[in-house]
Amino acid sequence: MSSDNIEWDDVIKKEARGINNEDFGEVQQVQDNYVLVQKGMINKEKYYIPKDQAESYDGDVLRFRISEQDLSQFQHEPPTIYDENMQEQETTSQKTETEEEANIPLTEERLDVSKKSQENQATITKKPVKETKTVEVPLTREEVSIERRSPRGGSKTEAQNSPIQSEEEIKIPLKREEVEVTKKPYVKEEVAIKKKKVTDKKKVTEDVTSEELDTSNIKK
Repeated sequence: MSSDNIEWDDVIKKEARGINNEDFGEVQQVQDNYVLVQKGMINKEKYYIPKDQAESYDGDVLRFRISEQDLSQFQHEPPTIYDENMQEQETTSQKTETEEEANIPLTEERLDVSKKSQENQATITKKPVKETKTVEVPLTREEVSIERRSPRGGSKTEAQNSPIQSEEEIKIPLKREEVEVTKKPYVKEEVAIKKKKVTDKKKVTEDVTSEELDTSNIKK
């Protein structure tokens, strides 16, 4: 159904919807070249939609071939009605000049910044640290002490053996303790190494090139 086949007198107070079934509100008026729809209950918004944007009417809903995004361009004022005879008169009164138009595209560069992932390594080194420690250890040893005293019984007795005729060594075993040092490893503490994400902001500065027209050499 085209807009020419719509019964415009019947659409007043009917629901208006867009091409994607968006809610355009309610039809309030129908003029020669536009349809006035009103949307909202408290903050009412009015839209002056040209008739040629109407797509169909099923008796309950008037549908338009525009989306809600396009609706804002019809919010300010009704479209102007032009008379064909007036257009012909204006065309005749204008100078009959032929204008040629040349479209020159102007390009520019834009920064397209992307991110790529790189992998680095954090190196943690364990190294030996030598220090000197002193431990005091008690050591026990045996020594020889000589004590002179009278024979047992308090009187001199006859010796069983004759005095020795030459030098004789008497060896007495003596015990002593010596220090023996051994080293054993023990776990003194644990170190926990964690990874966490840190976000830094970095400014990227680059030169970009854009085109513009130089009209200084145009001859008039």
